[in-house]
Amino acid sequence: MFKKTVPISTKPSTPVPWWKKLGWLVLIWCGSVLALLAVSMLFRMLMTAAGMKSH
Repeated sequence: MFKKTVPISTKPSTPVPWWKKLGWLVLIWCGSVLALLAVSMLFRMLMTAAGMKSH
């Protein structure tokens, strides 16, 4: 009735070097900052198009 699950890899996992973890952290952080910048620029363009100015 139920199938027995078999792991995809039977090799023991090796620890990931710290520099790879740090690299992924920096990459994800930069991506989130760029996404926030894109959203803020979009809001700024929409507000300028609606006639709102900061000065």
